[in-house]
Amino acid sequence: MHFATEEWPPFFSRALPDNGLTGALLGSVLERMGYVASIDFFPWKRALDYGLHNPRYAGVVAMFRTPEREKLCYFSSAVGSRQSVIAYLKAEVAPAETWADLKGIRIGTVAGYSNGEQFDDMARSGQLSVEEGVNDETNLRKLLNRRFNAMVIEKRMLRYLLASGRYTQAERERIAIAEHLFKERSVHVCFQRTPDGLKRQQAFSEAAREVDLARIERDYWRSIGEETQPAARR
Repeated sequence: MHFATEEWPPFFSRALPDNGLTGALLGSVLERMGYVASIDFFPWKRALDYGLHNPRYAGVVAMFRTPEREKLCYFSSAVGSRQSVIAYLKAEVAPAETWADLKGIRIGTVAGYSNGEQFDDMARSGQLSVEEGVNDETNLRKLLNRRFNAMVIEKRMLRYLLASGRYTQAERERIAIAEHLFKERSVHVCFQRTPDGLKRQQAFSEAAREVDLARIERDYWRSIGEETQPAARR
C-alpha cells in the first residue's frame, strides 16, 4: 500500500530503520492487514497533493486531525503523537510564557503545516507575524542566522536535527525552547476521501487495535539509541 510523506526524521526518513518511527508503526499495522508499506518522499505540499489525489497512493502519513482536513480525507486511529515547541535564540528573545508574548516576534513555520488551533487562528488573524518556509531544517538555519526570532518545530525533530552532526556545539547551545504553549497532539493516516479510502481507513483502525503501538515506539527509540539531547529550556 503506497503512501506519500516528507523527510521528517526521526518520524519519517529513508535514512532510518523502517523509514523512521512512524514508518515502523505504520508498517506494523499494515502487516496485520496483509500489506507492506511503500512510502514515497516529497516536499510537504507535494506530498499532500499526491497523497490525497493521485490514484497511485492510499493517502498521506502522518497528519494532525483538524476540522478543515476532515473534509479532505478519512483519518485513521492514532499512529503516534507530536509535541510542538517554540525554538528561539536564548540570547535574543525573552522566553514566551503566554501566547500574547509571541506578538511582535517574527516566527518561522513550514508551509502547509497545522500548528494547533490557537496558533493557526492567531496567525490567520494577523495577531502573530509568521514567515513560512519549505521545511524545518531550513527554518532552523534561518533562526541561527537571525532571519527570524523564533520558530515552531516538533520537539523530537529539533533534538534529532541538532544531534545530526550538521550543527556545532556552539550553535546547539544558542537554542532554547518553550514547550508549554502547545498541547501534545495525535497524528493519523489520512486516507483518500474515496470509497476505497473509507474501506482502508476502517480496516486500518480495526487492525491498529490489535497492535501494541506503544511497545513498538519504546523499542524503536531504544533501537536508535535515543542519543539526541534536548535544547535548553527556559
